[in-house]
Amino acid sequence: MGSNAPALKRSESIAESMPEALRQSRYHMKRCFAKYTEKGKRLMKVHHLMKEMEQVIDDKSERTQLLEGLLGYILCTTQEAAVVPPNVAFAVRPSPGFWEYVKVSANDLSVEGISSTEYLKFKEMTMVETWAIDDNALEIDFGAMDFSMPHLTLSSSIGNGVDYVSKFLTSKINNNSPSAQSLVDYLLSLNHQGQNLMINETLNTVPKLQSALIVAETALSSLPKDTPIQSFETRFKEWGFEKGWGDNAERVQDTMHSLSEIFQAPDPLNVDRFFGRLPIIFNVVLLSVHGYFGQSDVLGLPDTGGQVVYVLDQVVALEEELLLRIKQQGLNVKPQILVVTRLIPDAKGTKCNVELEPVMNTKHSHILRVPFTTENGVLRQWVSRFDIYPYLEKFTQDATRKIVEIMEGTPDLIIGNYTDGNLVASLMASKLDTTLGTIAHALEKTKYEDSDIKWKEFDSKYHFSCQFTADLIAMNSADFIITSTYQEIAGSKDRVGQYESHTAFTLPGLHRVVSGINVFDPKFNIASPGADQSVYFPYTEKTKRFTAFRPALEELLFSKVENAQHIGYLEDRKKPIIFSMARLDTVKNITGLTEWYGKNKRLRTLVNLVIVGGFFDPSKSKDREEASEIKKMHELIEKYKLKGQIRWIAAQTDRKRNGELYRFVADTKGAFVQPALYEAFGLTVIEAMNCGLPTFATSEGGPAEIIVDGVSGFHVDPNRGEKSSDKIADFFVKCKEDNEYWNRISIQGLERINERYTWKIYANKVVNMGCIYSFWRRLYNDEKKAKGRYIHTFYNLQFNNLVKNLDIKKDATPQQEPIKEKPKPQPSQRRSESTLRRLFGGA
Repeated sequence: MGSNAPALKRSESIAESMPEALRQSRYHMKRCFAKYTEKGKRLMKVHHLMKEMEQVIDDKSERTQLLEGLLGYILCTTQEAAVVPPNVAFAVRPSPGFWEYVKVSANDLSVEGISSTEYLKFKEMTMVETWAIDDNALEIDFGAMDFSMPHLTLSSSIGNGVDYVSKFLTSKINNNSPSAQSLVDYLLSLNHQGQNLMINETLNTVPKLQSALIVAETALSSLPKDTPIQSFETRFKEWGFEKGWGDNAERVQDTMHSLSEIFQAPDPLNVDRFFGRLPIIFNVVLLSVHGYFGQSDVLGLPDTGGQVVYVLDQVVALEEELLLRIKQQGLNVKPQILVVTRLIPDAKGTKCNVELEPVMNTKHSHILRVPFTTENGVLRQWVSRFDIYPYLEKFTQDATRKIVEIMEGTPDLIIGNYTDGNLVASLMASKLDTTLGTIAHALEKTKYEDSDIKWKEFDSKYHFSCQFTADLIAMNSADFIITSTYQEIAGSKDRVGQYESHTAFTLPGLHRVVSGINVFDPKFNIASPGADQSVYFPYTEKTKRFTAFRPALEELLFSKVENAQHIGYLEDRKKPIIFSMARLDTVKNITGLTEWYGKNKRLRTLVNLVIVGGFFDPSKSKDREEASEIKKMHELIEKYKLKGQIRWIAAQTDRKRNGELYRFVADTKGAFVQPALYEAFGLTVIEAMNCGLPTFATSEGGPAEIIVDGVSGFHVDPNRGEKSSDKIADFFVKCKEDNEYWNRISIQGLERINERYTWKIYANKVVNMGCIYSFWRRLYNDEKKAKGRYIHTFYNLQFNNLVKNLDIKKDATPQQEPIKEKPKPQPSQRRSESTLRRLFGGA
């Protein structure tokens, strides 16, 4: 609607162009705004505005003409409107990241541009008027701390933070500029366990370093390229150079030449390349606090899903990348990665009660579990991610002590995951003065409509007041933010991004956020994860397949016996299978897919439906949403009489068997369906496509970027079930008509994965971020400190007060010695390894 409408001229604002647009249809607009205001104070979304316009302008041709003009463009880019008669305040989003606010008087159609603060007050008037007019209402303005920080300017550039920082540094660093000296000072600060790296005090100015580089490069040019660093490191040390430049003459010379170029004629690619080679990151801490974090038998337990898989795969990829870089730097150092999570004594048969556990497929990485403690002792039971906040500050303190003890020093990089992990990471990084990266996975604010303005309706169940406040603290504390997709940051033309929704919002009665986060901040980066390709590989690779699982999968899918593992059955096993696997919560929309299938008779004749998720007895679930969705699944199976066409399988925790399950479905020439109402990324989409399984995934969120619709898979609209189920049915009809169609989609899906979505690509990007932002934060140290003080005040005066209102579980028991798993023996010794043995036992 209005898609062909002319966009604004670059020089015009909405406030400048809207008066003329209203004058062109003054008669209709007077009636339309009278309609908007006749019901009194209220919030209206764009579909409400359009629906009521249709009621006023009943002539279709007149309505079409209006919507194809400038006014149609303005209305179609409006996200919401706050009606406070006689005014209507509009929040207009001409393109991702850009917002304008205007108010229109229904009396005379006068237009006035307003600030985000004024708009939020209009919005509050529709809900809590006393708060809106309170001159002492708390306003949060993180943008006030960013007055000297450079920012991107184009919507298309959002998420390209490293590229922007490299370009900006190019313009700042040249010869004897202050930034060039800052780079020298930074190189002087590099060390590992007290050993200087790169340069020493002999080369403490730009001219000295430049002169030494010329001498060193000349000397290196006379050596064979493969000459090991050990052959010339003593002579180089006399000139002021320390270890870290490279492992042989060729690499050392190349790295030195890059630095010489940066001082003389820097270019962004060279800046990015140089920082990526610096020996900065050896010890990494990853925080993933909530749920049951383990390597087996945990998937499908409450609050335990894709994030656990993501972090474990991330660890393997990061260690491989660090080992490669350290070798190329010419250093004899072993990296350490600690995944820090919660220790749960009541572990439900998992290893979540083991304090230190080696990460499989790594040599130097461990899971460190730290318990939640209260004044009564250790908390034994699982705690919902929505109820976790009272335990996090003490957890941070305990975890920090443990990390410093194990690593015998501070980490070089801390990365948080989800709200709780990001908050802990923020507090820890502030305490240790460490470079901080955060990963949201899913910001809950965008999952529930109007969850900010109506926070009180949600708070008893979800504690969004704590969550949204914690998210603000973490995203503003971060030196860099890792996202999986552009949409996660800035959405799409029609949908606001997860981070973008935190630009300006209000929690009436708590605080008004007039500037929460700026998506044009260069801290935002896109690094899409992959799937473990030793587990998720194409169904056509017969020799690699886990054939031992086949009998169990036959029973799982086709046995007519109902038990604790599966209910329902498939009468006609010759039909292809459409398959979905996810937690049973509202946003994942598994019940929505079941209803699409139940209603679509054509789809039911073509395929069977297999659902993997949750379990079958709602009374056994401690998760409120899951219990509700379990009940709904049973109701839908009964309502649409799906027995014989549906197989509902309890959550599966064996990743290898799950990989074979994807391939088993591919053998039936079936498809994977991911129907979420919103999905930040969608690891199951990546897993399915890795296995060669044609995939239908939600158009709302990250999967819309993963899949090129109709080429490497298909988009489905989760809000239009009939259309989406028809699209799936059309695919299977076409497969019957064209024997090669299924294969083409399968192959094109695999090609898409290998081009963009592998862990090797991801790890390279993330380590580069850690390197370049460690210098960037130093360059803007004063601004970072100022914002840190602001965040510290906000945390102590607002967040902590909110946390005090939450209940603390009473099942704590006196602290006991946790279970300790023997660390893996290492082929070479180092101080921290002996520390592990001293702390946790072992030969």
